[in-house]
Amino acid sequence: MARWVRADLRARRGEALFLVLATAGVTMSLLLSGAFLAYGASPWQRVFTESNGAHIWIQTTTEADAGALAGLEGVESASRAFRTASATAELGGTRARIQLRGAGPEPPKVARPLVTEGRWLQERDAAGATPRTRTGTAAPDTEEPSQAATRSTHATRAAPAERAPAQPAEGIVLESSLARALWAEPGDVLRVYDSRGTAHPLRVTGIAESAEERYSPGRAPGIGWVLPNTLPHIEHEDDQLGQTIGLRLDDPEDTDFVVQRAVTQLGDDRIVTVSTWQQAREEAEGGGRLLGLLLGLFGLSALLAASLAVAGAISTSIRGHLRDIAILKAIGFTPGQLIRTFFLEHAALGLLGVACGALLTEVLGPRMPGRLGEAMRLWQALPAHAWVPLAIPLGALLLITGTTALAAWRVGRVPPVPVARPATPAVRRMPGTVRRALGLRLPPALVLGWRGAFHSRARSCAAVARLAVPLLLITIVLGAWTTLDRLEHNPEKVGIPAALTVRGDDLDDTAVARMLAERPEVTAAYPGAEAKALVPGQTGTITLRGLGMDRDPYPLTIADGRAPHRAHEAVAGQGLLDLLDVRVGDWVRVTVGGRPQVLHLVGRSIEPEEDGRVISTTLDTLRAGGLAQHPGFYHLVLDQDADPAAVAAGLSSAAESRVDVREIPNPVHELLPVHGVLGGLVTVLALIGLAELSTTIAAGVRDRRRDLLALRAIGLTPRQIIAVIVAGTSFTALAAALVGTAAGVLVSGWLIDLQGRSSGIGAGIAQHPPPAVLLLLVAAVVTGAVAVSLLPASRAVRQRLADTLGDSL
Repeated sequence: MARWVRADLRARRGEALFLVLATAGVTMSLLLSGAFLAYGASPWQRVFTESNGAHIWIQTTTEADAGALAGLEGVESASRAFRTASATAELGGTRARIQLRGAGPEPPKVARPLVTEGRWLQERDAAGATPRTRTGTAAPDTEEPSQAATRSTHATRAAPAERAPAQPAEGIVLESSLARALWAEPGDVLRVYDSRGTAHPLRVTGIAESAEERYSPGRAPGIGWVLPNTLPHIEHEDDQLGQTIGLRLDDPEDTDFVVQRAVTQLGDDRIVTVSTWQQAREEAEGGGRLLGLLLGLFGLSALLAASLAVAGAISTSIRGHLRDIAILKAIGFTPGQLIRTFFLEHAALGLLGVACGALLTEVLGPRMPGRLGEAMRLWQALPAHAWVPLAIPLGALLLITGTTALAAWRVGRVPPVPVARPATPAVRRMPGTVRRALGLRLPPALVLGWRGAFHSRARSCAAVARLAVPLLLITIVLGAWTTLDRLEHNPEKVGIPAALTVRGDDLDDTAVARMLAERPEVTAAYPGAEAKALVPGQTGTITLRGLGMDRDPYPLTIADGRAPHRAHEAVAGQGLLDLLDVRVGDWVRVTVGGRPQVLHLVGRSIEPEEDGRVISTTLDTLRAGGLAQHPGFYHLVLDQDADPAAVAAGLSSAAESRVDVREIPNPVHELLPVHGVLGGLVTVLALIGLAELSTTIAAGVRDRRRDLLALRAIGLTPRQIIAVIVAGTSFTALAAALVGTAAGVLVSGWLIDLQGRSSGIGAGIAQHPPPAVLLLLVAAVVTGAVAVSLLPASRAVRQRLADTLGDSL
C-alpha cells in the first residue's frame, strides 16, 4: 500500500500540490470567518455579561411611574428609574448630544457601567473640586495606538485654559463612545448647554462602557452619568426632562411581549423611546459580523468545490488504474484493502492541507495588518479559541474524507477479471457539429479536439460542472468586490447623497446661506429633523425623518415606487417594511410623543442607517404634524471632487465652532478590509480550478491513448497531436468558464440583494462585474488550461504508444 501511494503521488505531483494548497486556503478562510464573527460579537457580549446588562431600555416622560415597570411579568430585575435631561456637550469645539442621567455614588446592580478610566461619581463631586489637567493622564491598557495618537494631537492643540478652568465643576462619567467622539479624558471639563443655551461646566471623572446603544451623531445621544442633585442645576424645561429604566428579563427573547405590557401599563403617550439588546448587539457588531458571514459563506462554498475536486480526482485515478486494480484483486487483494489504499492517500493530502492552513492562520494571523490581525489577536484571547480552531479544521477534514470515502468505494466494485472493450468499436454516425466543422475546412486539431472533449456526454458534463463550480464562486467574489467599490466611490447609490451634516443651536436658513456662499464646493443644503416614533403594537422604536422641502426635495435613493411629493407621503427602508409587514402603497400609523402620525408609503428607499427602520418624508410634513417647527440639522451635498474633511474644517473655522460639522459615515468603509480577503479567496478558488484542470487533462490523455495511435497512423505530426489534446482541454475549460460566469452573475446579484434585504438596507445595491472583467476571466481560464495541458500532452506524445490490454479496459 505504501509503495502504491508513493508511486501514484510521484506520477501526479502537480495535482496533489494543488489539492493541498486549495485545502489549506479553504481552512484559512473558515478560521478567519470564525475570528471575525467572534471579533464582531464578543466585545459587546463581554460588556453585557460583566455589567449585568438590561435587555430593554425604556425612556418615559417625567409624570410616568417608570419604577412600576420592575413588577411586570417576565421582568427578572430592573435598574433604578434614572432621572434624565437632554443637553448638548462641547469640548474643544466638538459638540455632541448627551443624555444626562442622575445616578448615585453607588453604581446600579443591573446595567452597571464598567469604569475603564478614572473613577465613578462621588458625593464630593457635587460640591465641586478643582479639576486636574490632562498632564500625567495615562492612556488605558486597551487603547489602540491610533486612538492614543489622535488624543495626543488633540490635546496639543487645545488651550490649557479651556481644558482646565479655574472654577470648580461638578463631576460626570461619560460613556466610552461619547468620550471618543468628544476626545474626552478624565480631568477634562465639558461645557454642557441646556435648552436655553446656558453653559454649565462638568468635570469628567471617568469613562465607562455600557451595553446600550452607542452614541451616533444625529441619531442616538451619548450617555453621561451625574449625581441626582446636578440635574436641576442644568435643565428646567419639562420637555427636556424624562426618566429611563433598564429591564432585565427572564427570557431575553420576550422583548416584544414585555414592551407591549409596559406600553399598556404606562400609556403610549408617556413612552418616548424603546431600545432592545438585539439592536445594541447588531450595532456593536457592525461590519465585523458581516465580514465573518461573508468569509464563512465563501469558505464553505470553496470547501464544497474542493470536495468535488477531490471526488473527481479519485474517480479519474480509479479509471486510470483499472488494469492494476483488476490484477491486484486477481492475486488476492480484498476490496477493503484497495478502498483503504485510495482513501488513505487522498485523506492524507486533505489532512496535510488542513494542518498547514490551521498552522499558518494561528502563526501569521495575528501579524496581519488592519482588522484581520486585530480580529485574530482578540479571538486568541477568548475562551472559545481553545476548541474552535480544532473544530473548524476537523469539520473540513471530515467533509473531505467523507467525499473521499464515497469516491474510493468504487474501487471495491471493479471486477477482478476486467471486461475488455471491443477491438473494433461500433460504428457510430459522426456528429453533425463535427461534419459541419470539417466542411468549413477548420484546422483538424480544433475539430478533433472538440470531438475528444465532448465524445462522452456524461463524463464531459461532469468535468464541465466540476470546473464551473470554482469559476461560479470567483464570479460571485468579483460581484461582491464590484458592489463594494461602487458603494464606496458612489455613496449616493447606497442612500447617502449628502457628504456632511451641520448641527447647531443658531442654525437657520440665513446662516446656512452665508456658509454656502463662502464654500463653493457645497452644491446644495437640505434642512432636516428627526424624531423617535413608536410603531403599531408599541414593541419598538423607529426613526421618523424629515429631509428637504416640498419645493426642494431631498435626493433620496429610491429602489421601488417614487419619492414623496405631497403632504403625508413618505418612503421607508426595507427594515421598516419588514418590521411592520407592509408594502409600498400602504398607509402606516406611528406615534411620536403621544401624537399619532398617519403616512402613505409611496416608495422604498435604500437606507443604510438604523437597520433600515426609517421613514423618510419632507420637513413640511413634519411641520404640518407639529413635530418640527425648526430644522435640527442640514445635510450638505458636495461636488464630486470635493474633499469632505477639508470642507468640514473650513465650515467649522468660518463658524468659529458655533456649529458641529461632521462627515456622514458610509457603512461600506467598515467592509473595506474584505478586499484583501476576497483576493485570497480568488487565489484559493483558482487553485481548486487548477486541481480540477489537472484531473480533466489526466482523464483526457488516458481516454485518448488509443486515439493517439490512430492520429499518428493517419499522418498527424507530434505537434498536431499535442494541439489536439490541448484543444480538447481548452474547449472543456471554455464551456466551464461560460457556464460558471453566466451562473455567477445571476447568483451574485441574488445573494447581494438577499443580504441587503436581510440587513434592512434593501435590495437594489447589487452591481455585476464589468463585461471586460468577465471576458478577462474567461480568457484567463482558457489560457491557463492551455498552459497546464502542454506538458502532459507533450509527455503523452513522447511515450511509446502501443495498443495494449491496458488501453482496452
